[in-house]
Amino acid sequence: QVQLVESGGGLVQAGGSLRLSCAASGSTFTISAMGWYRQAPGKERELVTAISSGGKTFYADSVKGRFIISRDNAKNMLYLQMNSLKPEDTAMYYCTAEKPGVPGPPTYWGQGTQVTVSS
Repeated sequence: QVQLVESGGGLVQAGGSLRLSCAASGSTFTISAMGWYRQAPGKERELVTAISSGGKTFYADSVKGRFIISRDNAKNMLYLQMNSLKPEDTAMYYCTAEKPGVPGPPTYWGQGTQVTVSS
C-alpha cells in the first residue's frame, strides 16, 4: 500500500501563486506515474497534470504555462507549483499515484487539499 498526504493549499488572490506538496510513504517502489487531479463543486474530477517516473510530463490545456509539476523520487515527494492563479482554479486538489500495468484511474489517492482563488 501507498499513502499520499497533500499540503500547501489555501486561499490566494487571483494572480497569486501556491505550491502544493505530496508526501508518499509505504510501498513507494511499486508506483510509477504520479499526478494531480482536482474537483470543483458541482464539476467532474479532472486530471490537471501528471509526471512519469522518468520525468515526462502532461498538462491539461487549462493550466499549461501556469502550473509546473515535479517530483523528487529520492524523497518520495511530488510538487505542484501553481502560478497566475485564476478563480476557476478553485477546487480540491488530489495527489495520485499509479501502479504499473493497472489500467484506469490512479490506484492511490490522497485526501485532498483545498485551493481557493479569490477574484
